[in-house]
Amino acid sequence: MRILLVEDEPDLGAAVQGHVREAGHAVDWFENLAASDAAMRTVAYDLLLLDLHLPDGNGLDFLRALRARRDAIPVVILTARDQISDRIEGLSAGADDYLVKPFDLDELIARLNAAARLEGVEVELTAREWAVLGVLVRRPNATVSREQIEDALYAFEQEIESNAIEVYISRIRRKLGRDFVRTTRGLGYRIRS
Repeated sequence: MRILLVEDEPDLGAAVQGHVREAGHAVDWFENLAASDAAMRTVAYDLLLLDLHLPDGNGLDFLRALRARRDAIPVVILTARDQISDRIEGLSAGADDYLVKPFDLDELIARLNAAARLEGVEVELTAREWAVLGVLVRRPNATVSREQIEDALYAFEQEIESNAIEVYISRIRRKLGRDFVRTTRGLGYRIRS
């Protein structure tokens, strides 16, 4: 998955980014809402990890604005606010999960993996395979270019191997069926709804 992390505490942000990357996900980390919003308008993220107290605003307001514009991205709140009323407020604002700081980084990974379920059935795919599948599922019946898939797979500063997309598509076909992903020669890949 390609994940957006919004966290203004440098030590925690670095720890979360490193641990989530080690689990095989691409992570873009920003320390404020303005940069995060700009990134979300240009990149199709699969999940948002959102702190609530940020230098340029409140994460809950940001979340409400996302939901108001009908952005259905899964959101996990990461915050020190640990009261039941805080959790209810976060979930009511549109969060899919709520983790209280300090939290265990392995628990965070487990929650990210839980967000990567397909129709209630757990499919054993790697994080990169899930990212490819996520891009295709969001655009059923449409051809998705190799470049669009690469954007979902890799963070801004990561290098891309020349045949990586073809390898992931091949693995998905092997696990979900040969006809699950169709190739549109010279254009990209698609799945049927």
